[in-house]
Amino acid sequence: MTGRAPIQRVLQIHTRYRQAGGEDRVVEAERQLLERAGIAVQQVIFDNADLRESQSLAGDLRLAVSAISSRAAARRVRAAVAAHRPQVVHVHNTFPSASPSVYTASAVDGVPVVQTVHNYRFVCPSATAFRDGHPCMDCVGRAIPLPAVVHACVRGSRPQSAVAAMTLAVHRARGTFRDGIAQYLALTAFQRGLLVAGGYPASRIRVVANFVEPDPGEGTGPRAGVLYVGRLSIEKGILPLLGAAALGPGLVRIVGDGPLAPAVAAGRAIHAGKVAPQEVHTEMQRALALVLPSIWFEGFPLVVVEAYAAGTPIIASRIGSLAELVEDGVTGLLVEPSDPGALAVAMRWAIDHPEEMHRMGRQARARYEERYRGPTHLAALLDAYAVVAAEHVA
Repeated sequence: MTGRAPIQRVLQIHTRYRQAGGEDRVVEAERQLLERAGIAVQQVIFDNADLRESQSLAGDLRLAVSAISSRAAARRVRAAVAAHRPQVVHVHNTFPSASPSVYTASAVDGVPVVQTVHNYRFVCPSATAFRDGHPCMDCVGRAIPLPAVVHACVRGSRPQSAVAAMTLAVHRARGTFRDGIAQYLALTAFQRGLLVAGGYPASRIRVVANFVEPDPGEGTGPRAGVLYVGRLSIEKGILPLLGAAALGPGLVRIVGDGPLAPAVAAGRAIHAGKVAPQEVHTEMQRALALVLPSIWFEGFPLVVVEAYAAGTPIIASRIGSLAELVEDGVTGLLVEPSDPGALAVAMRWAIDHPEEMHRMGRQARARYEERYRGPTHLAALLDAYAVVAAEHVA
């Protein structure tokens, strides 16, 4: 960053989800990381839990309009910019409470915006690129993403899907994303590729991976079996995992909750339910491998970094970002998605070859130390900030 003014003040904007998840954790961890580096961070936090389903058509229309463009959100952002005078505005989630109005509000006051892309909302109204049990890219690159409305991709609702689709279409047409966002931070190269395929400028998209800090520590005790940690839902590959467990590969332990919890409880895997974060890390330290059998394009699951930090290799589906994050035979094993037989074979091999898994675990730990710790993330973040701030001054 030679010759660039140091970054001292950052404004974070984020809309919390109704069910807290990894994205909310990343925002808070990033704030702490920046503040430990001596940077003043002001937050403008919106909360989707504040939304109330309307009982009238007029109310529904008001909610829809505010998701596309919210004057109240814009006023909050402009007030924060005036009070804090940030050099950079860093946006995470805007949908639906904040709306893309936060970009234009920042632009009015002349502050460059950096956007972390946690999911696929910039190319897919449902943000998942997943439909009817398989990956879907029908809306990628379309000026008006009508397939999402036809298939009711957002919560099975055509009205809600129409709102999400219109939000994308309107702001693409207005140039909000083009003019209001100076730099996109994709979590993986795969995600960056989908953004480029969706029409976003490659020159303004850089890859900045997720991180875990402080270091939760590597396991040193005995290890046994394979472990799943996460939401128990279709896209996470829970059904193929249960099918693999039924083939008897050995100890399979499942931690988490979700709509498929009854199926998990009825299967042959051990269902530990939902446990505290520190207990999750202890579980990882005791497992021979973490299993990630997803059948959709994951963004960048934090469990990948947490497992690597614990020195635990990963058995993952060869799909999307996972095929990039897990190096086959080095930091784990890759199998074809939606194939219980192949997954069972990989899990059985892992249990039968503990020394090989320990070797991969050491490589996983080295990968964490090299790429996914706080100092590495901070350096990448500050470089992105400095570039857009310098371009803005120029």
